[in-house]
Amino acid sequence: MESKELCGVRPNIKDMTLSEIESFILHLGKERYRARQIMKWLYQSGVTSFYEMTNLSKNFRKEIDKLARIGSLVIETIQESKDGTKKILFKLEDGHFIESVVLHEKNHLTLCISTQVGCRMGCRFCLTGRQGLARNLNVSEIVDQITCLRFGIPEGRDIKNIVMMGMGEPLLNYENVLKAIDIITSDVGLGFSKRRITVSTCGIVPMIYQLGKDMCVNLAVSLNATDNETRDHLMPVNRKYPLEELIAACKEYPMPRRRMITFEYILIDSVNDRKEDAVRLSHLMDGIHCKFNLIPFNEFPESDLKKPSKERISKFRDMLIKNNFTATVRPSKGSDILAACGQLSGRARN
Repeated sequence: MESKELCGVRPNIKDMTLSEIESFILHLGKERYRARQIMKWLYQSGVTSFYEMTNLSKNFRKEIDKLARIGSLVIETIQESKDGTKKILFKLEDGHFIESVVLHEKNHLTLCISTQVGCRMGCRFCLTGRQGLARNLNVSEIVDQITCLRFGIPEGRDIKNIVMMGMGEPLLNYENVLKAIDIITSDVGLGFSKRRITVSTCGIVPMIYQLGKDMCVNLAVSLNATDNETRDHLMPVNRKYPLEELIAACKEYPMPRRRMITFEYILIDSVNDRKEDAVRLSHLMDGIHCKFNLIPFNEFPESDLKKPSKERISKFRDMLIKNNFTATVRPSKGSDILAACGQLSGRARN
């Protein structure tokens, strides 16, 4: 059940794109340009009440307040890692919890946001997948992770990159993710460039093709194996969309010339970190304009998987570089507070 069903008949106006707000107020007999004013108040001023929108008439504010509402996520807790990473636990209107992560880069912040409550993909290296899927996030719940932090933490204005790599599989909440990106990139919304938005997927092949047709944003693919047997074991999605189909979809994805598809590869000791894996990976990616983010496995309770040694990690990276690929080892930021890749759970802690 989506949370809006729990809040009466008034729709949350933050679930609407600019065109939908325009339609909404046109039915009220109001001018189309008022929708742009409302959007600016919501996303560029961060107001939480229609009565704060002072360039709307008092009668209009009163009327729209009866017909719609402005919902908002609640920041339950903020944990800070020793490396400066912050993990934010949000409480949703229906009592569920999700998590976002603020990552410090050289000159800016990157915000990793969630798109679902939990995840049903069941990847063996991911703590989120162990809890299953509760529901999709609404448009407002996706976007509000950004809005709440932009106005709710001192460094919020320094958030420059948005990565949909938190809880959930974005391409299985496709319609809401697409509408959220519309708001995130609107000039009267949050104003991010599409170059600053990355959508991550475990490999939902039909939706990769669809995303390429609908919107040009950065694509990150969670790969993690170079043969179907290993990937089947690590990622059940591979049984439906095997490597050959996934690679074919990536070759068709319309990335602009100067941008590359990112392949996320979680290195797991003695599972996918051998020299032959690196050689096979190089052959698989032949002809794809791509780069590799190598992520040493982030261990979490109850997992029997282990992180490789630094030597094995370096040898794997060096083999890719030798074969003329860009490959970087991504530091596991926030692992001490379970905020690193694969460690989010959305659990409230006492």
